[in-house]
Amino acid sequence: MKLKPTKYIWMDGKFVQWKNATVHLITHTLHYGAGAFEGVRFYDTPKGTAVFRLADHTKRLFYSAKAIGVKMPYSQKQINEVVVKLLKKNGVKSGYIRPLVWYGEGHMGVNPKGAPINVAIASWPWGAYLAQESIKMMTSSFIRIHPQSTVADAKINGHYANSIQAVLEVKKKGFDEALFLDYKGNVAEGAAENIFMVKKGVVITPPVGSILPGITRDSIMKLAKDLGYKVIEKTIKLKDLYGADEVFLTGTAAEVVPVRQIDKKTIAKGKVGPVTKALNVAFMDIVAGKNQKYKKWLTYVK
Repeated sequence: MKLKPTKYIWMDGKFVQWKNATVHLITHTLHYGAGAFEGVRFYDTPKGTAVFRLADHTKRLFYSAKAIGVKMPYSQKQINEVVVKLLKKNGVKSGYIRPLVWYGEGHMGVNPKGAPINVAIASWPWGAYLAQESIKMMTSSFIRIHPQSTVADAKINGHYANSIQAVLEVKKKGFDEALFLDYKGNVAEGAAENIFMVKKGVVITPPVGSILPGITRDSIMKLAKDLGYKVIEKTIKLKDLYGADEVFLTGTAAEVVPVRQIDKKTIAKGKVGPVTKALNVAFMDIVAGKNQKYKKWLTYVK
């Protein structure tokens, strides 16, 4: 997905031109993958540009950084303030924000101790991550990273090699997105999204443990309860997913995406189900600033 450059990227305390936001070849994280990042959406609303759940994303960034031994050189408050300043300088009304923390230049070897800590924040206009009205998923032969091999609920750069392998695999078969099972053979998540199913009006999603507990996932669970749906976190088998009335994905980039097919099984007769549709409409109203009940989730750029 090609990006449209914006004017500035914030790097280590300074706003620099997009083209000048570069790193050296001998950068520790480039070689070993020990970085942490976030994906944050911002939206055009009647009250101006608003960032969705900024404080929660920043909190998770610090958690992920700690998981790889990084002590952040900035406070969470400072990072949140920089995000707002960056969006002001770039003047884009809606799009995506990428905070990134990494071990820097001049240090090699698996042990990162001694490498400098770098922090950057970029933003750009970005439309739908999965552009189709509904998508086809294929169960990957790769499993989701084993929770005892890493800090599975941290958003660590190197984890996404797992997702890349799965996506490349399923794209060759003509599918839109990969479905991960966990090490026990249970449904885990998509390559970059959490997964939900609906059965007899009940909204069900896999429990934490082998998944990234997404912020959009959390938002949809709270929203579904507020709309009167029963929400359950429980183990899901692949056969349960095949027999679901509806299946959908959630994620910061993906937002809410209906799934019409999993492997050879058609879901909801290939149509968008009523619960998925209701949650999608309600969620998009929230991020557009149309539902004051959830105004605390929006940070306005003023």
